[in-house]
Amino acid sequence: MKQLIYPLIIFLGLHLPILGSSILIPMDTDQTDHLKAYGYIYQVLSDGDSKAQWLINYRGGSFLIEHSPLHQQNLVAKGIRSLVISEAEVSLLKKQIESQNSNMEWAELTKIAKIALYSPQSASPWDDAVSLALTYAGIPFTTIYDNEILSGELKKYDWVHLHHEDFTGQMGKMYTQREQLWYKKQIREDEEMAHKHGFSKISQLKSAVAQQLKLYIEAGGYLFAMCNATDTFDIALAAQQIDIVDSFYDHDPVQENANQLLNFNQTLAFTNFTLFPNPRINEFSTIDSSPNYQPRAVLEDNDFFELNEFSAKSDLIPSMLVQNHESVIHGYMGQTTGFDVAKIKSSITILAENEPLHEAKYLYGTFGKGFFSFLGGHDPEDYQHFVNEEHTDLLLHKNSPGYRLILNNVLFPSAKKKKQKT
Repeated sequence: MKQLIYPLIIFLGLHLPILGSSILIPMDTDQTDHLKAYGYIYQVLSDGDSKAQWLINYRGGSFLIEHSPLHQQNLVAKGIRSLVISEAEVSLLKKQIESQNSNMEWAELTKIAKIALYSPQSASPWDDAVSLALTYAGIPFTTIYDNEILSGELKKYDWVHLHHEDFTGQMGKMYTQREQLWYKKQIREDEEMAHKHGFSKISQLKSAVAQQLKLYIEAGGYLFAMCNATDTFDIALAAQQIDIVDSFYDHDPVQENANQLLNFNQTLAFTNFTLFPNPRINEFSTIDSSPNYQPRAVLEDNDFFELNEFSAKSDLIPSMLVQNHESVIHGYMGQTTGFDVAKIKSSITILAENEPLHEAKYLYGTFGKGFFSFLGGHDPEDYQHFVNEEHTDLLLHKNSPGYRLILNNVLFPSAKKKKQKT
């Protein structure tokens, strides 16, 4: 059946619309603009009564929407490849996907997620991969920061992304940038915010913010983080009420035996890690599988990670999060490049990894009623991003498999969750 349906869909897509037909948006290598396709599905769901189907593991995680001439026109205008298929062909496709012999699933998308990006006002909008992806795809978002979170505004949002923020209060451990104007401005902003909310130190402010984000997940929120927002978030949770910050940042020393006092029961993803409190060491802890104080263990040309495969019928959520037209993706660095597998809790699902390096690149977990996923690295299309470097132009990377991982997370909250078999 699988061999017959694919050519038939292409054949029907070349003809005029038929009564009761649908539009298939393929997400395999035939797609001309993968990233805009996500934005279009978000737009379809924004219409209110409209729905979409996410065809998990079918042609790279394709989408199916109801046919209309307006959809056809819009898709062409946006440069998104699509095919018109008949009602009969949709029925055959659904039968193929629902077959117990296939590793595919039919996921209904029913709503849009209201999105917030946690980011300081001083941050450049082009310096964060998620803001780039959302902007290019045409998906709206609201920027929030510490004041909004501590004022109780998290409940307004379904999905929150953490900009590459340092939740430990060590200002990204960018010791070499300490004389830069942007760095001083960020310190001043955070100090003023800390004092506004009654904290004497930035580390205390960030710890309180991390606690609110954890409560947000527990209550049913979706959280996504990249780069050093991943490990510093868990570090802040483990170090609650412990001074792990050197006097360079807060004018008093690190608490004695700070590493021995860490409470890993409070973290979401990582355990048994050791902190590096020295401000001159550009690394936070042993969580990062590629510490910044030493060269990466693999050359750029040989740096790849592989998406893990899951059962679409019994592990639908992990399957949605790894939908892609490529299973092996070129790696990229960041202040936190990846995660040491030995430091990941057993309850966490590893979505992608570089096995020779014992490095997890992408992971997913649950807490309370909510979900979180962490993706290592800074920018999927910029191998080693530097401060003040020219931003990535996604017009040149509209089929980026790395950026697709980000956008999978944006659509994930829209899916009608099915009861899992495992």
